Amino acid sequence: MLGALTLFGVVQLWQVYLFALLFGCAAAFDAPVRQTFVAEMVGDADLPNAVALNSTLYNGARLVGPAIAGVIIASVGTGWAFLLNGVSFLAVLVSLSFLRVADLQANARARRTRGSLTEGFRYVASRPDLKVILAMLFLIGTFGLNFPIFISTMAVNVFHTDARGFGLLSSIMAIGTLSGALLAAGGGAPRQTALLSGAAVFGLGCLLAAVAPGYWLFAGALIIIGVAALTFTNATNSLMQLSTEPAMRGRVMALRLGIALGGAPIGAPIVGGVADHFGPRWALGLGAAAGFAAAMVALYAFRWRDYQIR
Repeated sequence: MLGALTLFGVVQLWQVYLFALLFGCAAAFDAPVRQTFVAEMVGDADLPNAVALNSTLYNGARLVGPAIAGVIIASVGTGWAFLLNGVSFLAVLVSLSFLRVADLQANARARRTRGSLTEGFRYVASRPDLKVILAMLFLIGTFGLNFPIFISTMAVNVFHTDARGFGLLSSIMAIGTLSGALLAAGGGAPRQTALLSGAAVFGLGCLLAAVAPGYWLFAGALIIIGVAALTFTNATNSLMQLSTEPAMRGRVMALRLGIALGGAPIGAPIVGGVADHFGPRWALGLGAAAGFAAAMVALYAFRWRDYQIR
């Protein structure tokens, strides 16, 4: 629909806001289900590897997608890019129709009752280790995972490139996230150190990107950010699923997604405002501060307070 509105030349900003809201609502239902569904496909023993492989496929698509979109936008316009993206979802629907439901490893499920939402909050509140992970995720998700703002403002305002240059930067960052996913897939179960190192390196990557003097050095810093971001988010995903009772996984993962994405309405305007008034480099500095702050939370909780993940 957004592609059609764009092609007919009637698209307005409020319509883009509306579709962004609808995309967010769809993700709120879709993402927790997909994340917990991985465990039903492979079982707990292979869950960390399956999460990493899932991220590998996702980031592999992100490696080529932005570059292709950049070429399409520069060649024939934004409307066709949205239209082709919409058509691509037919492949997802077809693949789901071939799913062998009988082979799934169903886990216990929480019953839907009055107060089930608050039950999920109470469960997380009783787990200091989960609260630490969510606090770290809030910091990085709110102020650090604003890559469309970081990359677009740096590409346009600092390096003065076009849609092709922006798409290339997005693909280069996907190289980092894909590399992080492959490293996670080849490793064992994630540990608390993955949270600490992922957050710290994320902060370092954002700092290097903020001070990068040229386009290609900035692109190199994006690879570091991509590896660290994937390491951190994969660790939060696997650790929270493995340490949560199967019946509560759906609610806990929904809270995880709410924390990770729910901070965007707070962080994105702040980061965008900083980029607009002080420059994109200062916005990246805010992301670096978020990464270092999350690392300090992990250091305090897991070393000094000894909140071990169950």
